[in-house]
Amino acid sequence: MLGRGWASFLPHSVRARTTLGVGVLALVFLTVIGVSLDFLVLDRVRDRAFHETQRASTEWIGSFEPGRIPLSTTPASVDLLQLVDSRGQVVAASEAAAGLPPLSTLRPPADDRIQGGTACSPQGGCILFTASRLLPQTNRLLGQGEPSFVYAGMREPAILSSHGLEVGTAAGVLLVASLVTWGNWQFSTRMMSRVEAIRERMSEITVSDLSLRVPQPPGCDEFARLAFTVNQTLARLEESVELQRRFASTTSHELRNPLAGLHAQLEEAVLYPGDVDPRETVHKALSVTDRLVAIVDDLLVLSRLRTGDPAAHEPIDLSALITQETATLTDGVPVHVHIDREVKVSGSRIQLIRVLSNLLANARRHADTEVEVTAGRTDGQAVVTVTDDGDGIAPQDRERVFERFVRLDAARRREPGGSGLGLAISRDIAQAHHGTLLIEDAPRGARFVLRLPLMDAADGPAT
Repeated sequence: MLGRGWASFLPHSVRARTTLGVGVLALVFLTVIGVSLDFLVLDRVRDRAFHETQRASTEWIGSFEPGRIPLSTTPASVDLLQLVDSRGQVVAASEAAAGLPPLSTLRPPADDRIQGGTACSPQGGCILFTASRLLPQTNRLLGQGEPSFVYAGMREPAILSSHGLEVGTAAGVLLVASLVTWGNWQFSTRMMSRVEAIRERMSEITVSDLSLRVPQPPGCDEFARLAFTVNQTLARLEESVELQRRFASTTSHELRNPLAGLHAQLEEAVLYPGDVDPRETVHKALSVTDRLVAIVDDLLVLSRLRTGDPAAHEPIDLSALITQETATLTDGVPVHVHIDREVKVSGSRIQLIRVLSNLLANARRHADTEVEVTAGRTDGQAVVTVTDDGDGIAPQDRERVFERFVRLDAARRREPGGSGLGLAISRDIAQAHHGTLLIEDAPRGARFVLRLPLMDAADGPAT
């Protein structure tokens, strides 16, 4: 519930969410860097100040002479120098430190003679100093019997005493984070504009007009590939819808003729009962209904194949299947079979039987004297040919015969009641089995060639 509550406050736009995320990450990242740099700069300034005070203290101690303490020649930044005895009395001091109490009460021990520190007062600000314990010989040189201490100090630099560095860093972090956020917003706007263009174009596409395509940006990035895939999908969808329209139109036309004939026959029998033989009318009506049933059955098979309805596959020996199918052909044109042994494929037995039946029926219908069937192996494929010795099919018609309801004049003369769907179904079955069905050149007649992948040439049975 808490997660959903926070999600309700987030912007819904991907561009806004991305920009918000980048802005927050940039602010956090730059803040960490800025704080780290501030600490680094302040430490460097403080270390440099202590180094200068230590050097000033060392140089001043080095200039001590017996009974005499010379003035300091240190840099102007380190102007506070004091020599303090063990009782806390200032023995000598630089001009800037004259009259001041000891800079600190820090007394470095003998084993750690030089120490640094910071002394602050409400009125005078803070002083960075170095406290140095004099060596015994130096004390004797000055006539001091007790330990003495030298303090060298300087006013705290402005960068340490004020918050200017922090304020400047914060301003820089906010400025850079704002620039990063603005740059990401501009970049996201340019990127998302491509998606928005695709969305707008997709909203204009309707089922009645699938000819529109989404704009494809140049290059090979994800947006270009998305637009390319969308256009491919639209092209396939347009082709499918167009096929469905042509299919519906052609089917309506093919069904209208026999239905109109059946209606005319029945109407004639009703209007003229004395002139029409009822038995002949019923016989003709049954013939028409048989054709309608055949067309509807073929349409259902074709619809299942075109929609990719999967069928159970099993290992099938095409040689044995061809032998079984041709053995039942006793009447009519003889069929000569030349097959190799064990030409195995993976497929649907019922569908492959239908292909063989369609090809054999078509060949015997157009043959003059004989039909030849062969089956063998070629380049990892099972190749089945069905050849007749009829008039053949003209090269320009070899693809048309595989279209639905297409019947050449010779076919209409030899079998007026055919549905015109047998070869279309056969090709769809071949393609569903990852194969091909083509018409190739033959010395005489028509040669249909079915190619299917062999089982031993594939990774395993197709499913």
